[in-house]
Amino acid sequence: MPGDEKHSVCEVAFEIVDNDTIHKVLTESKTVAVVGMSANPEKASNQVGRYLIDAGYKVFPVNPNADEIEGEKSYKSLNDIPEAIDIVDIFRPPKDVPDIVRDAVAIGAKVVWMQEGIVNNEASDTAKAAGLIVIMDRCMKKTHAGLKK
Repeated sequence: MPGDEKHSVCEVAFEIVDNDTIHKVLTESKTVAVVGMSANPEKASNQVGRYLIDAGYKVFPVNPNADEIEGEKSYKSLNDIPEAIDIVDIFRPPKDVPDIVRDAVAIGAKVVWMQEGIVNNEASDTAKAAGLIVIMDRCMKKTHAGLKK
């Protein structure tokens, strides 16, 4: 409504990644930076990160408020991770995603994955222009678990 300061625009992912590409991403990737991974085991970001560790991925938690999460060293930012990252899995509000994507491009990540409920088409365009695969509004844990069926 006009004059309503709390009004926000809801974005919808305008391009859906095909299942073959998603399957390739999940089976060929080895390293995942989980941006916004919580140390709290009750939080979805922790549960997804733990699942990915158990599934055999090397997971790098990115959380400036934690030194260690699920037995893994936590990093303040993507730029602090000393190894190559295949997938940047994002658990942050859509407004934070453009900066994360710029960092993902800078570190040479191959994929940007925005979890369920996270869509940012501007950031998607930036990532795609740099040659990254972009998956939005989709849970990496659920998608990976679906491969086993």
